[in-house]
Amino acid sequence: MDVTIYHNPKCGTSRNTLALIRNAGVEPQVVEYLSATPTHDALAAMIAQAGLTVREAMRSKESVYSELALDNPELGDDALLDAMVAHPILINRPFVVTPAGTRLCRPSELVLDILPLPQKGAFAKEDGEAVIDDDGKRVVKGA
Repeated sequence: MDVTIYHNPKCGTSRNTLALIRNAGVEPQVVEYLSATPTHDALAAMIAQAGLTVREAMRSKESVYSELALDNPELGDDALLDAMVAHPILINRPFVVTPAGTRLCRPSELVLDILPLPQKGAFAKEDGEAVIDDDGKRVVKGA
């Protein structure tokens, strides 16, 4: 199965998403986007495929966001995409691309919606939150 994750190994959500992909028996193509940044056009396509706006795909809490005044509503998508390519820390993560779709996997369990292969066993996030039970089924919160 062709799966690509745009990954930041320093991000817990990204690490959990990668682990969920691997828990389905899939070894994805891992793109560490901070050093292998997608092009302007590739990033625009990925964001559109995920059904997001460019602003929704940005990390507005990064200091460079305010330094560059990216909250200016007059800035169009091209300017925002250019900023994301120049400063990839502004790209929200992780994006995952599979034949079943593209998602920004925040929270990490959103990856399950686009992985057609079942989980192979229990899985808990780094913080201990159970996501998949021993039978490979999604844990329903509050049940």
